[in-house]
Amino acid sequence: MKFTELGLDENILKAVLDNGYEEPTPIQAETIPGVLEGKDIIGQAQTGTGKTAAFGLPILQNVDLDNPNIQAIIISPTRELAAQTQAEIFKLGKYKKAKVQVVYGGSDIRRQINALKSHPQIVVGTPGRLLDHIGRKTIRLDHVKTLVLDEADDMLDMGFLPDIEQIIEQTPSDRQTLLFSATMPAPIKKIGVKFMTDPKQITVKSKELTADLVDQYYVRSKEFEKFDILTRVIDVQSPKLAVVFGRTKRRVDEVAKGLVARGYNAAGIHGDLTQQRRMSILHQFRDGQLDILVATDVAARGLDISGVTHVYNYDIPQDPESYVHRIGRTGRAGAHGTSVTFVTNWEMDYLRDVERLTKKRLLPLKPPTEEEAFAGRAAMAEQNIQELVQKTDVTKFEEQAEHLLEQYDAKTLVAALLNDETKADASEIKVKITPERPLPRKKNGSNRSNNKGGYRGGNRRGNGGGHRGNGNGRSGNGKWNNDRKGGKSRFGRDDRNHGGNKRNDRNSGNKGGANRQFVIKEK
Repeated sequence: MKFTELGLDENILKAVLDNGYEEPTPIQAETIPGVLEGKDIIGQAQTGTGKTAAFGLPILQNVDLDNPNIQAIIISPTRELAAQTQAEIFKLGKYKKAKVQVVYGGSDIRRQINALKSHPQIVVGTPGRLLDHIGRKTIRLDHVKTLVLDEADDMLDMGFLPDIEQIIEQTPSDRQTLLFSATMPAPIKKIGVKFMTDPKQITVKSKELTADLVDQYYVRSKEFEKFDILTRVIDVQSPKLAVVFGRTKRRVDEVAKGLVARGYNAAGIHGDLTQQRRMSILHQFRDGQLDILVATDVAARGLDISGVTHVYNYDIPQDPESYVHRIGRTGRAGAHGTSVTFVTNWEMDYLRDVERLTKKRLLPLKPPTEEEAFAGRAAMAEQNIQELVQKTDVTKFEEQAEHLLEQYDAKTLVAALLNDETKADASEIKVKITPERPLPRKKNGSNRSNNKGGYRGGNRRGNGGGHRGNGNGRSGNGKWNNDRKGGKSRFGRDDRNHGGNKRNDRNSGNKGGANRQFVIKEK
C-alpha cells in the first residue's frame, strides 16, 4: 500500500514525501482511513511503529485553518514525547500551515501563555500542564474535534488517570477520541468504554515489534561482573550509537559515570535531571556528539531516535513488554540492530518470559576476554587514526615529522599513537557499581512475583513497585500514589512521570514486610 491510497490531500502527501516516508507502516495504513472517516480508534502499538504520523496526518488534514480555536488536543505522558510529537506534526504540516503548540511542565508557563495567544489549532501537552492552562483559562477545549491519548498505559502507570478524566470532561461529548497504548490493561479498556463510541481496535502484534532485523543475545553474569563485561562487549561490538537501560536512577548515574571514566562518550538521563539538561543530552545523542545514552525506562519512553545500532539491557526489565519497548529503539527502517541483555541466575525466568512474548529464542553470548576486548579497542583506534590521517594537512608538520623520525622508527611512533587512541582496559580503571537487589523469584513459573503483586511487578495496592520499575504503583489506600496534595508533586505536576515521589523512593507501601526487599523502583 502507498500513502496515496489513504485518502490524504496533496499538501499532506508532499510533506510525507519530504520526510522520507514511502510506504505506511501497519498502524498508519489501518488508522489513517478510520480517523479521516471520524471513527474512534484504539491502537495497540509501541513507540517506533509510526503512531505520531498515524494520528497526526489525518488531524492535519481535518484542521480548519479559518477556525482560530483548538481543534485537536494530544495528551502525552512525558515532556520529551510531547516535544517530539509537536515537532513531527509541525514537519508533517508544513504545507498545510496549521499552528501546533506544545505545553509541558518545567518550562516558563508565561512563554507558553504568550504562544497560545497565536491561536494554535493543535495543542500537544502533558496532563499536569494542560490542567494548569485549563485552570488559567489560557486553553479552552470546547471546540475540540479530536482528542488523542498517546502512550495511554504509561500515563496510567504514572498516575495521570484522574488528570486525563478531568481534561476529557472539558471537551465536547461528540468529539473523536483516539487512544494509543503498547499494552491493554483493564483500566485502559475502561477508558475506551467510558469515553469512546464504538471504537475500532487496531493491533500491531508483538512479533512485528521485535523485528527479525534485531539480533538478540543474553549474557549470564553475576551482578558485580556486569559492568566489566558490558565494557568488553562494547569494545568488541563497537556500536555506532547505543542505548544502555538501567532499572534505577542511581544505576543510570553510576553506569554513565563509569563509562565516561573508561573513556567512552556517554551520558545518562533520568527524571531527576533538569528539563534543560535532559533535552541537551538528547540533542547531543541525536546529533552524534554522544555515542552511548544510559537511561531508565521512564526517561527513555517515547524517544524516537534514528540510527541506534545497539541496545544493552544492563538490568533485565521486570515485565517482558518493557523489553519489547527497549529493543524497539534499534532495528528500525530496514537497518540491522543488536540487543544484549545481562541476566543473573536469579533472573532466568524473566528471560524465558521475554522469549515467550517475542516468540524468539535469545542467543547466549559468551563474555569477551580481556584480549578480545583489547583487540576491539585497538581496531577502533586504528580506524580513528585512519580518519585522522585523511583530514590532516601533513605538509604543515613535515619538519616535526622528520625530526621525530630521526629519533624513533615509524613503528614506534605509530604504536605510541595507537596507545594514546586506545581506551584503557577494565583492569586499569576500577569502577564500582552499587549492587541492586535481584528481581523477585517467579512463583511456579507464572508471571506473578513472590510478593503476590500484579503481572507488572509489585503489588499495585501494597508494595508500590509499579510498571516498568518507575515507582508509581498504587498506595495502600488504593489512590494513585503521586504525592497528590492539591494535585501537585514535589517536582511539580509534570515531574510525576519522571520518578514518582519520596514515599515510593523509600520503599514505602509495606513497611517491615518480608517482601519489601523485592520492591523494584526507579531511584
